Amino acid sequence: MVFAHDTEAALASTANLINTAVPGVPGLDSVADLDRFVKQEQFSGSREHSAAELRAVQDMRTELRTIWTADEDAAVHMVNGLLARANALPQLVRHDAFDWHLHATAPDAPLALRMGVEAAMALVDVLRSKELDRLKVCAAEDCDAVLIDLSKNHSRRYCDTGNCGNRANVAAYRRRKSAQAPQPATG
Repeated sequence: MVFAHDTEAALASTANLINTAVPGVPGLDSVADLDRFVKQEQFSGSREHSAAELRAVQDMRTELRTIWTADEDAAVHMVNGLLARANALPQLVRHDAFDWHLHATAPDAPLALRMGVEAAMALVDVLRSKELDRLKVCAAEDCDAVLIDLSKNHSRRYCDTGNCGNRANVAAYRRRKSAQAPQPATG
């Protein structure tokens, strides 16, 4: 484990949120989609179940993608700005099936703000650990999904949103086989 469990869970959830904007991944196009996502990612706290809440989460998704792909100085500036906007006050909480972990907003704070602050708190650990290179964009040419590389050797290159890694491996295999195939004689 590279980070604390709640940090890894928050980073995975953040990547999942960002990737809802990637074609081929279930998106956040309706309040029902947001309901599904919140349940899947096990977000706690109050909900509005409104179009305004959906738009706020979509805007937060865009902001988090910008942070995910930023350099260190820009990421620190944006994370600090997000925490300041939320008046974040970290505290230990235990709820549902989760043991002690950090929350930095009240349970009745707007959903988008809670999502953003949870991501920001996880990104604080990433930045303090000098592990920003673990936040990646999929290496597949036709994919813009993000991923968190928790491998020991920082080698993960492809996302989980499709078959990007499999497609890249098959293409590489076919290129190798084609290069090894005997060429027909011309004469």
